Amino acid sequence: MNRSTELSLSEEMAPEELDGGTAVACVILGLSFLIGAPGNLMVIWTILRHVKQRSHTVVLILHLAAADLLVLITLPLWIYSLAHSWVFGEASCKAMVFMTNACMYSSVFLITLMSVERFVAVRYPFASVDWKRKKALNKVLLALWTVAFLFSIPVIPTQVLGKDSSGEHCLYRNYTSVTQELVCVLLETLVGYIVPFSILVVCYGCLCSRITQMTFKSKRKSTVVIASVVVVFAICWTPHHIGNVLSIIILATEDSDAANNMENFRNTMAFIAGAMVFISSTVNPILYMLAARSFRSSLHDTGIQKLFHHISSTSPGEGNREVSFVSKRHSNQTSSSQCVTESKNQMDILIKMCENNPS
Repeated sequence: MNRSTELSLSEEMAPEELDGGTAVACVILGLSFLIGAPGNLMVIWTILRHVKQRSHTVVLILHLAAADLLVLITLPLWIYSLAHSWVFGEASCKAMVFMTNACMYSSVFLITLMSVERFVAVRYPFASVDWKRKKALNKVLLALWTVAFLFSIPVIPTQVLGKDSSGEHCLYRNYTSVTQELVCVLLETLVGYIVPFSILVVCYGCLCSRITQMTFKSKRKSTVVIASVVVVFAICWTPHHIGNVLSIIILATEDSDAANNMENFRNTMAFIAGAMVFISSTVNPILYMLAARSFRSSLHDTGIQKLFHHISSTSPGEGNREVSFVSKRHSNQTSSSQCVTESKNQMDILIKMCENNPS
């Protein structure tokens, strides 16, 4: 049998069922586009134009901004579809949902990778020699984007157009069986939330005691910036995946009354969850600008530019300055001790020559 379920935006956003909810959804998505698209463009332009020596953390921020921007530029089409109907055909519906899902997966993976990189930089600064090579980062990023697109493939056969009195809408998924739906929802929740969030909790749980003990203020600030991105990720994505967990429970529940009650609750919260997923792509540039306020700006260097410069100087991408300083100091101390030893040896030789030749 065929089983139809809605996308994260859900039937609560369908124009024929809740006009007020549709209007609120359009307003939220419109604000997300107006704020998030220019914000992420500014982040991309600032890094590409003004940050020449980019650490791995800054490169990951660049990719994250690009992924968020690709999600946000689809919002005008979603807004038009919600307000009227989907007039762009089923192929474009599948393509846009596929791209949106892939970019959202990549955003989750990039935030997780950023946290792991920050964990290694703070806890094991001398153990990241291989990671400092740019080729290693490029390979990791290529694998990350490839995996994101692979995990988004299931939306292509399941995404369909739903028809109603006002026209067609690109909001629905059609599963051929309960097993297929269960596998798809479970995979999305595990790969897109549970596994990454578990890694984030472990990384920042281990870093909590270290952040306050950092002697370098800029290093502490960069770690706090990445931590704030993680917190926003958790807040914005948790409602959506709670809905996925409810869907799994509904599929496994034999009591029809209990299943209907949970279904109604899931549909009620799906409106908020769908909006917050898009909000997550909007907030990161705002976090960067708030963090950049503490940096003094000049005519040639804005606060956000200095923020990215500080992140680059305190990340293990282009070399750790603390390690370099320690190595250089150790080298200087070794050279000085060698000079003292040689001078002492020469003085001993002169004394012995004077003793042997008293004249």
